[in-house]
Amino acid sequence: MAPQGNTGAGAEAELPEYAGHYRLESCLGSGGMGVVHVARSTSGMKLAVKVVHTEFAKDPEFRGRFRQEVAAARKVSGAFTASVVDADPDAERPWMATLFIPGPTLSDQVKRNGPMAPAELRRLMAGLAEALRDIHRVGVVHRDLKPSNVLLAEDGPKVIDFGISRPKDSELRTETGKLIGTPPFMAPEQFRRPREVGPAADIFALGSVMVHAATGRGPFDSDSPYVVAYQVVHDEPDLTGVPANLAPLIVRCLAKEPEDRPTPDELMRELRSVAASYDTQAFIPAQRTVEPPRPEPAKPEPRRRRPPGKKALLAVVALVLVAAGVLTSVRLLGAGDPVPETGGTPTATGSGFAAWEAKPVSGSTGAAQCSYGTQQLLCARAGAVFALDPSDGTVLWRRSVASSKAGRPPVLGGGLVQTLTDEDRHLEALDPESGTTRWERTMPTNGTFAVVGGMLLLPHADGTVTGVDAATGDTKWSGRLHGQTLPYLVSFAGSPLAYAATNSTDASSTQVTALDPTTGVVRWEARLSGNLTPVGVQTGSVFFLSANNEYGDTDAVVRYSPESGSSRRVALPVARPDAHATVRGDLVYVLAATGSLDAMDTRAGKRVWHLETSVSRGSEPVADDGQVYFTAADGRLLAVDADKGRLVGQTRARPGSNSGTVAGALPKPVLADQHVYATAPDGTVFAVDARDPSAW
Repeated sequence: MAPQGNTGAGAEAELPEYAGHYRLESCLGSGGMGVVHVARSTSGMKLAVKVVHTEFAKDPEFRGRFRQEVAAARKVSGAFTASVVDADPDAERPWMATLFIPGPTLSDQVKRNGPMAPAELRRLMAGLAEALRDIHRVGVVHRDLKPSNVLLAEDGPKVIDFGISRPKDSELRTETGKLIGTPPFMAPEQFRRPREVGPAADIFALGSVMVHAATGRGPFDSDSPYVVAYQVVHDEPDLTGVPANLAPLIVRCLAKEPEDRPTPDELMRELRSVAASYDTQAFIPAQRTVEPPRPEPAKPEPRRRRPPGKKALLAVVALVLVAAGVLTSVRLLGAGDPVPETGGTPTATGSGFAAWEAKPVSGSTGAAQCSYGTQQLLCARAGAVFALDPSDGTVLWRRSVASSKAGRPPVLGGGLVQTLTDEDRHLEALDPESGTTRWERTMPTNGTFAVVGGMLLLPHADGTVTGVDAATGDTKWSGRLHGQTLPYLVSFAGSPLAYAATNSTDASSTQVTALDPTTGVVRWEARLSGNLTPVGVQTGSVFFLSANNEYGDTDAVVRYSPESGSSRRVALPVARPDAHATVRGDLVYVLAATGSLDAMDTRAGKRVWHLETSVSRGSEPVADDGQVYFTAADGRLLAVDADKGRLVGQTRARPGSNSGTVAGALPKPVLADQHVYATAPDGTVFAVDARDPSAW
């Protein structure tokens, strides 16, 4: 039921009398996207009802984002969030009702009464940490945590207003043209890599909120949002006035790189330690217990892997590389560790393939990142780089590395295993048979590279690209790309070229360059309309995701033919947030962070099917002729029929011990020889038969 309004003069004197069955009694406040009212249910329950402004209710894209906000808010429940009671995103003026929480916002409290006392600050930080744990554990990222979105109730702070549905004029426009949040409380990656914003961005915002609560100002302070944006990315925070016992923890929250920030659980542990000396344990919510892991099944008898034949295929893995803050950062500590020649736990299937699962690094959790090459699974995770026999999960070799977060897999290039070490400042090439170092070199400051045709391509901030022989580490060429600044470099299976892409400053166009990796010669270049990201190459065409300039959401797929110079744009019915995609033939499969999976036919120019998977923040999908595969945050591997768009199989969940947090980017599955290989947060690497998902 649409909100029923008065007929008084003035657009927002359109004070509605009802939203659904809820009578609106008074106005709590008005913001950029709508008005919040105090309301009563039929039984007398007091509610807060948000009603969208009329102008935004007419915008289909905004409606879609409001629908996503409602879905996100419904998923979250906890002592430190406001529960959703009812909502109607399809009403004439969409609305959402939550429990009414008496109390001022943190912004109003500080404005009226000044900075909070140390004991209040510890209680506030603990409550916000638990709220973020509740939010992240269901796969949601708030994106807009700030003092005005924190209510101070008698029983602790409450986090409200998930930063998803926002009006177009309420945010700072970055160089890429994307609108992304409230600058004083945004993380560096929200400016640098808005497509890859994960849970760690909320931790950065928590740190900024705490500085505001302690001092009345933010850690980065200026009248200009653009100056604030520069300070967030480049400057150190100003913590003057922050209590000494909390300052070190807030400094960690404000780390420039997402992987250097604590998780909500780590914050809880640290805060209990801080509180111990102040006898304020009652203020700090106790840690929730995690269900103990299931006992490991008995290991089979050791089975040795036959050595690869001389004619073994050297598969160069197609790898999308971005200037992400969550890249593999490992330091090799010496020669490969001796490892037992034991395989994973096998499970027979009807097709004859024995599915298996293994834990190559004992006593630890966290999903590994893997690729396929030289008849091996090449993997990296915090603490190790290793190779597995794809037939049974046997550990072939393993290298101990400094503890860090593995954000990308090792990749085969020039017959060697290429992996980043030393916080992405170092590139090492390892022998695929032993894991020993064959050569190494210092990386450019951005710490990314692409692999194609036996060459490594290293982009530099000035637009220069260096071509390195992957087998020897020798520089073969270096050159500046026209119209490219810190180009986004990528290669795709089946194409002998590398592709560089740079968006214009207003995000209206994208410069795309195709390079011969061996010589650096430009094979073709084009300036294409739109804010584009390359996602695949098929039958001579290059495929892109197109992002809108308002939110950076994917609103279309684009197919470009270099031979004819023609391009075709196929619009998505609703823009998709944080989308990943894979290409198979003429179809582009687009998976959004909300779980929406769309199959877009670029030849027919239409969407052929759509599926709501219920998976929040899934991995990048991969596809073969039969299925589309992707992983979920709880460790499940899912298969969807590529032709009909229905779920045909999924594995059991394998959550890790830190299941209350969400990874910024999930490892994508690996397809090889009709098998699917995947990894899970509990540290498991497993293999299933791609031909029979129903048996998973």
